[in-house]
Amino acid sequence: MAIFTAPEADLSRTKMYDVWDRHNLVRIDNLANPGDASAFACEELSVLSDRIVTARQHGRPVVFMYGAHVIKCGLSRFLIDFVKRGIVTHLASNGAGSIHDFELAYLGGTSEHVPTAIEDGSFGMWEQTGGWMNDAINAGHAQGYGYGRALAQAVEDNPARFPHRADCVFYQAYKHNVPATYHITIGTDIIHQHPRADFGTIGASSGRDFAAFVQSICGLDGGVYINMGSAVTGPEVFLKALSIARNQGNKVEAITTATFDLIDLGDYKSGISDKEPNYYYRPRKNVINRPVSLGGTGLYIRGNHAETLPALYNLLEGRL
Repeated sequence: MAIFTAPEADLSRTKMYDVWDRHNLVRIDNLANPGDASAFACEELSVLSDRIVTARQHGRPVVFMYGAHVIKCGLSRFLIDFVKRGIVTHLASNGAGSIHDFELAYLGGTSEHVPTAIEDGSFGMWEQTGGWMNDAINAGHAQGYGYGRALAQAVEDNPARFPHRADCVFYQAYKHNVPATYHITIGTDIIHQHPRADFGTIGASSGRDFAAFVQSICGLDGGVYINMGSAVTGPEVFLKALSIARNQGNKVEAITTATFDLIDLGDYKSGISDKEPNYYYRPRKNVINRPVSLGGTGLYIRGNHAETLPALYNLLEGRL
């Protein structure tokens, strides 16, 4: 009997476009700045800020996982300042988080208008972003680097290409010896559309980043894990890393976890039936509830990132 083999599209036929002709919705000149006012306030945010201060005063880690919209909300400088001041000890994101950061660093802008670009197949088909990022990942992999370090090394080696590197999160993390790891799902990112994408290299590089992330979670006891705006990658990667950490004999119990998002979870600390839609919302189960069953606190901060992250920053100002 013949073995069925699924037909494959020829991805090398994909047409690329010059990014310099693109209109960008987010630009370097409209990024928010640390210290900007925010009227947002809630009890959970105050608790979280206290836990962060206590953790860092005792040398415990603060791991910050974020979705790409944190960058698209213009909040790169807040993350960078957290890194520079030693508040955040590990940054992590998904592939889109790295792409928007990379584009801001070389182009000074990011975030195209998807509804119109998807109509003619031009969405994400940018030669510079896809080509340069894949080249960086491939080169870094050959040197034994993970995904985040590979991108940072490309910026370090080509400073003229990245005039806005002072506002690049992964690069500033690299310069300040803070891990910046990226956790990739194949097929989700625009650079996977580029003909030079090597999926074996992408997977292996992200795998190295996962191992680095696990190492940080192994030492999380007494520390803080923040998941800001990542509905799938952050919760899933964290839960698996936590399981590995405990499996290998590490005590990771007295932890504070927090999710920042927009969904109304109601009484998020109570039990919930699998008949309820919110039962299947990963940040609730995999960040707020399950990880703290052995001790610790799970928190939910509901609000727009453009308000909640500056509010957290202001609560920490002068304390660390």
